[in-house]
Amino acid sequence: MAAPSSSSQSSTATPPTTHTTLAYTRTSEVEDLPHATKKPSAHQEDGRPSQEARDYVRVIPIPPRWPVVDTEDLSRFTITPQRMRMIVEAFKETLELGLSKPKQVVPMIPTYVFGWPSGTERGEYLAVDLGGTNLRVCLVRLTGAGKFEITQSKYRLTEEQKQEDGQKLFDFCGECLKAFTDLSIENGEFKQGEILPLGFTFSYPCSQDKIDHGELIRWTKGFGAPNTEGRDVVEMFRKSLALHNVPAEIVALTCDTTGTLIASHYVNPATKIACIFGTGCNAAYMERVRDIPKIAHLGIDPDAEMAINCEWGAFDSFEHEHLPRTKYDIMIDESSNKPGEQAFEKLISGRYLGEILRLVICQLIDEGTVFLGQNSYKIEIPYSFDTAFLSLMESDPTDELLMIIGIFTHFFALETTLAERQFFRALAKLVGRRAARLSACGIAAIVSKMGYLEEGCSVGADGSLYNKYPGFADRVHEGLQDIFGEKGRNIVTHHAEDGSGIGSAIVAAMTKVRKDAGLYPSL
Repeated sequence: MAAPSSSSQSSTATPPTTHTTLAYTRTSEVEDLPHATKKPSAHQEDGRPSQEARDYVRVIPIPPRWPVVDTEDLSRFTITPQRMRMIVEAFKETLELGLSKPKQVVPMIPTYVFGWPSGTERGEYLAVDLGGTNLRVCLVRLTGAGKFEITQSKYRLTEEQKQEDGQKLFDFCGECLKAFTDLSIENGEFKQGEILPLGFTFSYPCSQDKIDHGELIRWTKGFGAPNTEGRDVVEMFRKSLALHNVPAEIVALTCDTTGTLIASHYVNPATKIACIFGTGCNAAYMERVRDIPKIAHLGIDPDAEMAINCEWGAFDSFEHEHLPRTKYDIMIDESSNKPGEQAFEKLISGRYLGEILRLVICQLIDEGTVFLGQNSYKIEIPYSFDTAFLSLMESDPTDELLMIIGIFTHFFALETTLAERQFFRALAKLVGRRAARLSACGIAAIVSKMGYLEEGCSVGADGSLYNKYPGFADRVHEGLQDIFGEKGRNIVTHHAEDGSGIGSAIVAAMTKVRKDAGLYPSL
């Protein structure tokens, strides 16, 4: 059994003996987020950055004491407002195509989550979240009026587990859930012999034709477990639950983004879009059934609403017609386990930003521009430069940039000059700012498609980039204003509610209520 993430160990250990319990009371207050000031810009007709636009996006100036680099390479990290608007239009067309036809690059997956939660949902539910880094298991008690309690444990996933046979991966999940439920029964949190409804959060592209079924389209976030793609992951997990005699019944399969949408609306009804900006990236929103042509044959009321899991990390995959890729992005793509796929994700997600910066630094090393006379083998290891380092570099408050000294000294045994540290921080800002501006393009595409701009809406956002990367939210807001002008201020992001735990439990509750009422029971 893997140790819970709250433990300092990552090797095998006994199941957790303690849980964390949280209580939450619904509030209608919405935090007012600051908006970045819109600045004028200039661009060429084709959307490529002009000289003025390069100044606007602050392509790195090169003082004599800084490393000498090809600024043309770095200018490709810049995205002008006009180029952003072009990306938004292409994004909209891609979203609409995914709603019209099955098996598109951006699949626009119907989730069979019908409408918004009422806030009156009650009962005890289990939630399991198979994320990119951790497995999380939760017991959620919904008490109505938007209130809930949650007890949870986390288990670290090893890189080996992500690559081993898919059924073994689900067996590990079942083993962890068994240990969790045994402890919950022992603590009197629910009764022996009781079978609890379970919401399964599986945040990887799946094709669904009903809410308790999902065939994995492709692994993302570095997973590659064989014998899983093309199979029903719910059925695989059910086998694991039966193997370990777990007192649970899977009633809903959802992704963390859909759960985030539902949980955030449960707390703040102004929320109409949810986004994840973390190890991976994704978005979900509520679509009118009449605007989902590919499910017209199901006979669902066209005025009904259904949550759509966009899986937008695949935008511009294979053809690479719309996103401005640098040679470093192309190197990452070609060396990845899914070349050509997840093009949008590879430009904006936390899994790749550190690697982008590392590749730029490695080119400077090869050119004899930095770290002269030093052994740089550690930084030449792929994915050794964590995206968290970019966050630290951007937030370093010291004149001498002491945090950056610590990163290069401690992790890579490299000494840096002040000029190099200033330059590396400027590079980090380029990479981080591009990710935020491209993220704004995705949000803008949904806002434009659904007509939310005039009345405005809240966007529930979650993930390590949004929550921890300094200035990420402000840069997204700045990007929205560059796309929409002053009306872009009507679109406000806020920290989302727990989608994979609370959201999954609410989806399970909504599904149980719907099926008990005989509303589309086969879906």
